[in-house]
Amino acid sequence: MTEDSQRNFRSVYYEKVGFRGVEEKKSLEILLKDDRLDIEKLCTFSQRFPLPSMYRALVWKVLLGILPPHHESHAQVMMYRKEQYSDVLHALEVIRFISDATPQVEVYLYMHRLESGKLPRSPSFPLEPEDEVFLAIAKAMEEMVEDSVDCYWITRCFVNQLNSKYRDTLPQLPKAFEQYLNLEDSRLLSHLKACCAVSTLPYELWFKKCFAGCLPESSLQRIWDKVVSGSCKILVFVAVEILLTFKIKVMALNSAEKITKFLENVLAGHPILI
Repeated sequence: MTEDSQRNFRSVYYEKVGFRGVEEKKSLEILLKDDRLDIEKLCTFSQRFPLPSMYRALVWKVLLGILPPHHESHAQVMMYRKEQYSDVLHALEVIRFISDATPQVEVYLYMHRLESGKLPRSPSFPLEPEDEVFLAIAKAMEEMVEDSVDCYWITRCFVNQLNSKYRDTLPQLPKAFEQYLNLEDSRLLSHLKACCAVSTLPYELWFKKCFAGCLPESSLQRIWDKVVSGSCKILVFVAVEILLTFKIKVMALNSAEKITKFLENVLAGHPILI
C-alpha cells in the first residue's frame, strides 16, 4: 500500500470511528511548525477544512496580519499589540468616553473609531450603519475568542478586511445569490421574484455582517475560517442553503414583507446549523 493510500485509508477509518479531522489536525500542526509560516498553505488548508479550535485564533491572527509569518517574532509583536490596546483603552478612559459600565463590544468599537480617526464627539451620537456591522461581528467574536486583546485585534482586522479586500465583492453577492439559487431551485427563485422579495432579503445580515448573531458559534467559526482565508463566496452558499432549508415555509408566504420578516425572525430567534 502506497503512502497516499495508507493516508486515505486512515482518514476513512478515523471518520468512521468518530475521529474525523485527525489527519487534518496533524497536517495543520506540521504547517505551524515551520519557522516561517506559509500563508498560502494556511489559506488553502482553511479553505478546505475547518480549523481546530485550539489553533483557530493563531491562524486567524497570522492570516489577518496581526502576527507576522515568522514564529520568533510572535511574542514581541503580540507584546506591541497589547501595549497599543492598553494605550488606546487608556486614552478613551482619560477623555471619559467610556466607563466601567460601557459594554465591552462598544469599547472595541470606540477603540476602532479612535484609531481610525473617526471617533464621534460623544458616545451619545447615533451609530452609523458600519458601526452596527462592527458591533454585530464583535459580539459574535466575543463568543469565540476569550482574550480581550485578541478579540479586539481579530475583530478590527476582520472588519478592515471586509471594507478593503472585499469592498468590491460584497455588493455583488446578492446577484451571485440569485444565480446560485436559480441553479439549485428555480421554482423557489421564481416565487421570490413573483413576491418582489429578491431585493428585500436580509442581505445586510447575511453578507455585511457575515451571519453574525444568527448562526451557532460552531457554524459561524467554520464560515469565518473561509472568509478570513480569502473567500467571501461561502456567504452566498450559506444564504442559499438557508432558503432551501425553509423552502416550504417561504413558498407559503405571499409578500416580500412577510418573507423578509420570517427570515429575519427565524435567524435571530432560532439559530440553525449549517
